[in-house]
Amino acid sequence: MRGTRGYLAPEWLSGEAITPKADVFSYGMLLFEVVSGRRNRDLLEDGTDDYFPTRVVDVINRGDDVLTLLDSTLEGNATMEELTRACKVACWCIQDNEKDRPTMGQIVQILEGVSEVGTPPMPRFLQNLSGNPADGAINFQETSSEA
Repeated sequence: MRGTRGYLAPEWLSGEAITPKADVFSYGMLLFEVVSGRRNRDLLEDGTDDYFPTRVVDVINRGDDVLTLLDSTLEGNATMEELTRACKVACWCIQDNEKDRPTMGQIVQILEGVSEVGTPPMPRFLQNLSGNPADGAINFQETSSEA
């Protein structure tokens, strides 16, 4: 097995068959870092562990201001719609079940604004970190938006 811890899809660790969706998981983890401008996991001064993907899922599901997630060096210079779209895509990419992850083709369409994306549920591995109850609803939308 090769890969960087924190970017590996759950199926690498469980011994399930590896498909291109394992790379989608890794892409989602990388997209979180692009949005935030930092590593996904930081040890805070008070000794607590700050895991950025958990914060993104919480902000998206609560409907809070996604600009709070943006790399501070960008000084808020981002389109709210594009930032929300990128955060939702990243959240869909890291779903526990590879069947719930989009394909790379779908990701491109969503990021380009050609397709819509629904609010993703919190993956189980993040629920364990955040203590949030499971939300089993899957609502990834594969519809094209009218342009």
